[in-house]
Amino acid sequence: MEKKEQEVIRKLKKANKKKEKSNYIWVLEITLIALFISFFFSFGSETILPNVGMLISIILVILFILIGIIFDMIGVSVTAANERPFHSMSAQKVKGSKVAIKLIHNANKVSSFCNDVIGDICGIISGSAGVIVADNIVETCHTDPLFTTLVITAIIAAFTIGGKALGKSFAINQSNMILYEFAKVISCVYKPKK
Repeated sequence: MEKKEQEVIRKLKKANKKKEKSNYIWVLEITLIALFISFFFSFGSETILPNVGMLISIILVILFILIGIIFDMIGVSVTAANERPFHSMSAQKVKGSKVAIKLIHNANKVSSFCNDVIGDICGIISGSAGVIVADNIVETCHTDPLFTTLVITAIIAAFTIGGKALGKSFAINQSNMILYEFAKVISCVYKPKK
């Protein structure tokens, strides 16, 4: 191998090690974030749901399913979005355009947070909340506990999976628009560094 080629390979390996270290830190950060968000959502659902009526419990389960679907769509749209229109919008100082660019540059992290952290936590919480709803139905309507739990769990899984499948398709086709709307909301609380 030529000396020049060896130097290029050495630089590439050094850059890869730096990225690898950064990835380990990100994995640790996202794991801790997931732990705290999961604890907060679980605590909320376990303390609130048993003390509210069946209608409120069902509405909260639906809300968790919708949050999971929406964040899944955001995660997909960030990875599928085209960066070019946002640079044009940024030059015209359109609100949210710089945030959108930053999100696209960090698409792997944004996608991981939206799809894996929020989406998966909402899926788990909606499942456990579904058990509480099933218990309420069993107590109120005197139905078979096993059958009621199976039906509620199946309905939650079907709506979650179907909603995410529909949402992913929509997110791929409307990625720039979804990202733009999300970036506008984020830009209210976050201003990227220049």
